[in-house]
Amino acid sequence: MNFAASTDNSGPSIDLDETDIGIIELLRTDGRMPYRAIARELNITEATVRSRVRRLEETNTMRVVAVTDTQAAGFDMLLAVGVQVEGRAPEEVARELAQIPEVFSVNAVVGTHDIEILVVAADQQGLNTLLSETLATLAGVCKLTPSLAVDVLKNQPDWVPFHDA
Repeated sequence: MNFAASTDNSGPSIDLDETDIGIIELLRTDGRMPYRAIARELNITEATVRSRVRRLEETNTMRVVAVTDTQAAGFDMLLAVGVQVEGRAPEEVARELAQIPEVFSVNAVVGTHDIEILVVAADQQGLNTLLSETLATLAGVCKLTPSLAVDVLKNQPDWVPFHDA
């Protein structure tokens, strides 16, 4: 589990102090770290940790989420796929793409493509099936431009744009 900053601005904004930042940093390292261990590490009470985490979550300042390691889950192939759409609204196609289990990111983009997706496949056969039978046959998809990742130089799902105020 890793720390992720929320972009939802519906909660009240709060000022973070050294204790909040310490809690966030420890949870970034280990999102399952027990409150007791956090308290011991920061020399504060477990009740303080509990109330601070609750406040950080309720104000949408942070959240702790599980992040899947795609290779550990059995997916050895990672692709960015540009999708051009005709005859349908790109938003409709994007919503359908988001329902496909192998698709883990869907982005409406400006440029050569209407949509860009990130997909995973277990092997060459799975990739062929995903591209030719699942993605290419989706209504409105007129062109796919897949780019296979041959070497993942950085995949940092725990990165967040966190700034001290």
